[in-house]
Amino acid sequence: MLWRRILVSATTALAVAVAALGVAQPAAAAGGNYVALGDSYSSGVGAGSYYSDSGDCRRSSKAYPALWAAQNAPASFAFKACSGATTGSVRSGQLGALNSATTLVSVTAGGNDVGFANVMQTCVLKSEATCVSAVNSAISKVNGTLPASLRGLYTDIRSRASRAKVVVLGYPRFYKLSGSCIAGLTENERAAINRASDTLNGVVAKQAANAGFTFSSVADEFTNHEICSSDSWLHSVSVPVYNSYHPKAAGHAYGYLPALRSAA
Repeated sequence: MLWRRILVSATTALAVAVAALGVAQPAAAAGGNYVALGDSYSSGVGAGSYYSDSGDCRRSSKAYPALWAAQNAPASFAFKACSGATTGSVRSGQLGALNSATTLVSVTAGGNDVGFANVMQTCVLKSEATCVSAVNSAISKVNGTLPASLRGLYTDIRSRASRAKVVVLGYPRFYKLSGSCIAGLTENERAAINRASDTLNGVVAKQAANAGFTFSSVADEFTNHEICSSDSWLHSVSVPVYNSYHPKAAGHAYGYLPALRSAA
């Protein structure tokens, strides 16, 4: 298809992490110590306004951790989330900010562990059958190897921040099915990708509960704001390509921030 050929040059370097609008409540307590961990869905890739010292981590002043800190004025705020992070790189590179005085931790992790970036690139560039096969392979990894990786991460977080409230946030579904898109992926491809997101969120939620953490889904907040809706809070294939399949600033302000607020 012409659409797929046009997108080849724009998506060769595509790197994405696929991986309840609540009443505002004070998080942990005013004056607490907040640490934001995780991947690009926490760093704010796609939201713009990146801090100049964050480099390729692309931490944004419009990301939900920065928005929460601005609203709640914690005594300390350590913004460690980084684009491309896996559970392993969060463990090895971000947990130094945690200590016994930490009162609130937020984290997103898991999508990069199972290769969702490659899945989305495959779906954009390849056939429907190849896309669905790639999605199913990722789902197998979600169910097979990801639980142990999440357990390791959550154990390390708890050991370093023994008194903290830990909020694990999920990932949005990417697509509104039977929506307004007239080109791009097929409906079967979109449904498969949504199914993978639901599976990922289910595994993350279970491991968070097992660790005694609070899981906060963002699926409800993003309903009717997916790609192919009339008011999408997610980038589709974009330039620069690293924005692709990440929340826009509105997705952080009206999706992720309320989900953190309701759980913290």
